Amino acid sequence: MPMKIENGPFWKRVEENLQNNFMRGAVAGMQDRGYVRRLGVIEELGHWEEWRSLAEQIRKHTLENLDYYLMQLSENVANRGGHVFFARTAEEANDYIRRIALEKQAKKIVKSKSMVTEEINLNPVLEAIGCDVVETDLGEYILQMDDHDPPSHIVGPALHKNKEQIRDVFRRKLGYTKSSDPVELARHARETLRRDYLTADIGITGCNFAIAESGSITLVTNEGNADLVTALPKTQITVMGMERIVPTFEEMEVLVSMLTRSAVGQKLTSYITVLTGPRDEGDADGPEEFHLVIVDNGRSSILGTEFQPVLQCIRCAACVNVCPVYRHIGGHSYGSIYSGPIGAVLSPLLGGYDDYKELPYASSLCAACTEACPVKIPLHELLIKHRQIIVEQEGKAPVAEKLAMKAFRLGTASPSLYRFGTKLAPSAFAPFAEDGRIRKGPGPLKAWTESREFPAPSKERFRDWFRNRQKGGNPS
Repeated sequence: MPMKIENGPFWKRVEENLQNNFMRGAVAGMQDRGYVRRLGVIEELGHWEEWRSLAEQIRKHTLENLDYYLMQLSENVANRGGHVFFARTAEEANDYIRRIALEKQAKKIVKSKSMVTEEINLNPVLEAIGCDVVETDLGEYILQMDDHDPPSHIVGPALHKNKEQIRDVFRRKLGYTKSSDPVELARHARETLRRDYLTADIGITGCNFAIAESGSITLVTNEGNADLVTALPKTQITVMGMERIVPTFEEMEVLVSMLTRSAVGQKLTSYITVLTGPRDEGDADGPEEFHLVIVDNGRSSILGTEFQPVLQCIRCAACVNVCPVYRHIGGHSYGSIYSGPIGAVLSPLLGGYDDYKELPYASSLCAACTEACPVKIPLHELLIKHRQIIVEQEGKAPVAEKLAMKAFRLGTASPSLYRFGTKLAPSAFAPFAEDGRIRKGPGPLKAWTESREFPAPSKERFRDWFRNRQKGGNPS
């Protein structure tokens, strides 16, 4: 189940975040800048749709043969001296990592950015046994210092913070005394984190792509923090979702190119690191012990269903970066560490409809997400499928919507009731109408009319107009 990051009803979270003008401005700016950068690098690559089709084929093939590649990966990791653990649930993954920390008597753990460790809520488990867990990605580090504020974006977790807020956090938690200049802030974080790298007992990373043929782990970063997390501590633990795997280096190179272009508008990020097991004799650095934790946590139940394409995701956030809904409500409104269109599809699958039934409706169904996805996940179609299941199978449609649909079905099924309803409608909506428009609608219309105007029912019905026209009356 994904980690829930917000309490309270979905619409309350949305309402609160709609009032956060800085967050909305930051998101809009990121989307606008990201669109231009991304467009430039994909045009430079050329034949973008062909590359998308190739990436889709790679991901489809891997998922259709996932058992084979996971077995190959685990065997190759073991042959290199590593340890592999398959975790069916978040609890199993956390318990395995907790046991390693206890066995090593770990006091300090450094982590690079990892969505799956956020998903399983790993940090509190390790902190509960006395470990000092330090996030080393600058965005995650800022959020951790700010009372464990959750991430609001898959790639840029601290997008909702401005430099003055970050300065205040550093002053409060790190004794920072300088300005809000980003260079000074980053330098202070770097100097502080360097001491943590050198004294850490365990390093924990996520995994962008595991390579089955060699038992290797690929990390894609712009800060280089993941390299220090894996090079200096004696024990390294990599946590990966079971679908984050490719057959060979060739497929990895294709997907990394698609990832970096789609995520941050770069041909390549600053660091593309491939790690294979613990250090060998003669290696200058690297861990003495390596553990790979492969997390299911609901993914296997998606395999073989019509939602399987969502597992093609490479966590680039291209869909998030073009979503008009995310642009206005931000990441925290989704109540899950997975936000935007991918979160609206994935969170109900991993966490259930009870907690995430509203997310499939947090979409305009404009299909911009599907068009942007570098691995061709049909996100808007999967959102529609979620809505269908919520209404037809789960019975979780809002009460007002159920009543409205029942009334509509009843009224349209009977000619006499339909005629009566169309006669009554202008009078019924008159208290809400102004200049022929409904600006503050009742019931299910309320959310719509808060941002749009709805035409008020006309006193002259179409049938009346048509009858008068047939009789030679005024057709206007």
